[in-house]
Amino acid sequence: MVRFGAALTLNMSRSFAVTWDYRCPFARIGHEHVITALQAGADWDVSFLPFSLDQAHVHEGDPPVWEEPGKYPGLLANLAGVVVRDRHPGQFWTAHLALFSARHDGALDLRDREVISKVLDGAGLDGGSVLAEVDSGWPVAVLRDEHSSMVESHKVFGVPTFVVDDRAVFVRLMHRPEGDANVARTTVERVLDLLTGWPELNEFKHTTIPK
Repeated sequence: MVRFGAALTLNMSRSFAVTWDYRCPFARIGHEHVITALQAGADWDVSFLPFSLDQAHVHEGDPPVWEEPGKYPGLLANLAGVVVRDRHPGQFWTAHLALFSARHDGALDLRDREVISKVLDGAGLDGGSVLAEVDSGWPVAVLRDEHSSMVESHKVFGVPTFVVDDRAVFVRLMHRPEGDANVARTTVERVLDLLTGWPELNEFKHTTIPK
């Protein structure tokens, strides 16, 4: 599990994890908030955890996706993200946001190897080398282990889920930070404060999208 901290102290250091799958627009928003704040110096120790929405929708009794990864091309982008996180941590934030942007801004098909390769090239990586690492097999084992661990320990079912110690919460943020580091930091801090400071709040959902 790779952790990413920051150099500047804001109030106090906080440690948490957050799950991702590049197909989810709410994961994109949540991770933009986290990374925008980190880039501005938020004093957080963050673990970025891959989660497979394909596996979350496998019917009980069917083989898990990691036993037949070739049948699930939607795994490809997550596996590439694992490679970048673990082999090129200094470039992870940039590549991570670029993959989200390719899907949700560019409407690109992240099941396509060429698309992923070009996105990674544009993020300053060698996309072909990253995909070669995916093909070697170890990234799917990492995805399997980290996904399964979160399901077993915290009953995680989707993305983005924020995790602090023995508590976890699935979050849908509605607005992107748009580069505003203060908005990003404040938003994430509010999520963490609710998660750790008010566990009695289990569900709070607007009946319509607030304007």
